[in-house]
Amino acid sequence: MSYTALYRKFRPAEFEDVKGQEHIITTLKNQIVANRIGHAYLFCGTRGTGKTTVAKIFAKAVNCEHPVNGSPCGECSMCKSISAGVSMNVIEIDAASNNGVDNIREIREEVAYRPTEGRYKVYIIDEVHMLSIGAFNALLKTLEEPPEYVIFILATTEVHKIPITILSRCQHYDFKRIRIETITDRMKELMEAEQVEVEERALRYVAKAADGSMRDALSLLDQCIAFHIGEKLTYDHVLDILGAVDTDMFSKLLRNIIQRNVSKVLDVVEDLVMQGKELTQLTTDFTWYLRNLLLVKTSDQIEDVLDVSTENLQQLKEESKMIEDDRLLRYIRVFSELSGELKYAAHKRVLLEVALIRLCTPSMETNTDSLLDRIRALEEKVEEGMKKGGQERVVYVEKDMKEVPQTKPTLPKAVPEDIQMVVKNFRPIIDEASGGLRIYLKRARLSLAGDNRLMLVLPDALGADFVGSEEHIQEIEELIENRIGKKVEIEVRYVEEGRRFEDTFVDIEKKINMPILVED
Repeated sequence: MSYTALYRKFRPAEFEDVKGQEHIITTLKNQIVANRIGHAYLFCGTRGTGKTTVAKIFAKAVNCEHPVNGSPCGECSMCKSISAGVSMNVIEIDAASNNGVDNIREIREEVAYRPTEGRYKVYIIDEVHMLSIGAFNALLKTLEEPPEYVIFILATTEVHKIPITILSRCQHYDFKRIRIETITDRMKELMEAEQVEVEERALRYVAKAADGSMRDALSLLDQCIAFHIGEKLTYDHVLDILGAVDTDMFSKLLRNIIQRNVSKVLDVVEDLVMQGKELTQLTTDFTWYLRNLLLVKTSDQIEDVLDVSTENLQQLKEESKMIEDDRLLRYIRVFSELSGELKYAAHKRVLLEVALIRLCTPSMETNTDSLLDRIRALEEKVEEGMKKGGQERVVYVEKDMKEVPQTKPTLPKAVPEDIQMVVKNFRPIIDEASGGLRIYLKRARLSLAGDNRLMLVLPDALGADFVGSEEHIQEIEELIENRIGKKVEIEVRYVEEGRRFEDTFVDIEKKINMPILVED
């Protein structure tokens, strides 16, 4: 016999088995006991929280021959036929594939006939938000005044797509995300029934990864058990299978970021990539790690809120003293933005590394919330210089600077005609560049390199790396050749931190219209 997945094998058969939705279960049971059963229900909530399961149990309960406190007995012929999926009284419809007007018209024709056995015909329409506008309109009248023996149960994950005319005709029930503790306890029961040895810490991580969905939790648990079949399922096994990262790695990553050690930060990323860790999941988990750190930093009584071990909590408290509030908030902002960008990114590792470099190098940012961190980084550099050289060295440098004036670059006596033509046409050339390149080129300034080459000067190293790639250099040279009909070689540089463009380079755009001397 083929294997049955855990979420199917242990699907609740009665209301008492449903976990995490007590507010809904109690209401439905009371309606059945008091015989105050509605004609239309709308079950809303995220995936895997029990909407369809509760609908089927409710369908059994209203047709059960011997209900027990509003819950189906599970022994009568009606309960057994509905559980086996052979009852004509319960009709399940997938609105994702049956979303047309004709499908709803068939329902309208069918409701005219009474059930051959049992009290109610129950129509369960899953993913009802997928119905077309015409189908919703066709359903309206039947939904408002169905025969007394018909019950409609509509289930959806996107309630905002349901027309208000449908909402007003239904009793509305919101299924909540299931708490981590509830999912963990349920999985522990099932593992005892399956006689599988598993660490509680592993179950808690699976429950956390399920994001409030019991079905997702059981599917992930099924996957982990299958990989390590016959062995005890440990926390490390779960991390390996789900591509997750242990909190010790997050701690190591954070401490290197705080120390602004870019090379060690990138080494951690390299280790994680080589281990096969999923970068989107890594970003999400690290954002949660920073969130936990913020809670520890801003509250004294936080143990009950955080879902971490005693060892990890002690580690978070230690790290909370190493980082300032504004700096931590900036880290959370950067990684929250990164989580959205990674979903559609072709080069996820590059985006992750750029985000980490931005955290280590606040001078790369212009946002106001990074201002304090930029000042702090500058103070650290000054303090480091004071420690290395002492006060006497600073005085000597100042004296030396007064005696040896800085020599500014000067324009050569002759500027090649090709370069002049490029300078005069550079702004129109920019407009023809590809999207990302065009944005960086608008920030570039023009100067003259050796061997009569055109120099593009970017304000930072990140922009210079992007523009200076082989394919972008080739694209710029082709655009110039198309515009002036001549080949001009390009060199890309950037303005070093703490210096001005005018101190190192000649601005040809300003000089090109001045008289240019050409030697005989």
